[in-house]
Amino acid sequence: MKIKKQQRRKKYLHKLNRKRMNKNQKSTGTVVCKVMKDNWDHKKTTLRNLKEMGLANDPNKVIKIPNFKQEQLKKAIKLVKNYNSESEQEENVYKPPKIDVLEKLEKEAKAPRERRFMLPKGQVEFITYLMDKYGHDYKAMSRDKKNYYQETWKQLRAKIKTFMGIPKQYGEYLKSRGLIDKDNDNELKKEAQSLVMDDSD
Repeated sequence: MKIKKQQRRKKYLHKLNRKRMNKNQKSTGTVVCKVMKDNWDHKKTTLRNLKEMGLANDPNKVIKIPNFKQEQLKKAIKLVKNYNSESEQEENVYKPPKIDVLEKLEKEAKAPRERRFMLPKGQVEFITYLMDKYGHDYKAMSRDKKNYYQETWKQLRAKIKTFMGIPKQYGEYLKSRGLIDKDNDNELKKEAQSLVMDDSD
């Protein structure tokens, strides 16, 4: 007598949108970079597109870890056959057709960016308290009772220099103490730089 198999009835899942699910699985993602998006060919694969732009898909394949055995073999071939590797390397260099994309990306990466770094409120309060009390006497600051983390005078000096390097926060400090009363940011930056003392000792 055969054992009757129990088959579970298939249920249709109404909460799943199969069309959207398949679309998400097939998609390779959207290109966010504008320079790449303009030169992207959707008929070609991601690997081919990147190769044509002069970019790497896998950095491990482009920048290989030096192999001692391979290097020794190359040296041996040079000695035995008087092999000129430089001329062959020049011939085999691949020049991507969309090299301007690479140049634009490099230019974009090197472009100066606006500094958005800000110190936390607690640190600013501590630094301003020290500056109001001791001015630029860092050794006295390190002995202050509010120096809970027992920071050295050099650490405190570095923190104060960082604070002085942020024009927005330092400008507000100067305005509140009446040391500066200008709304122009450029003039404020100049005055802030002139007020920074040279603490090279």
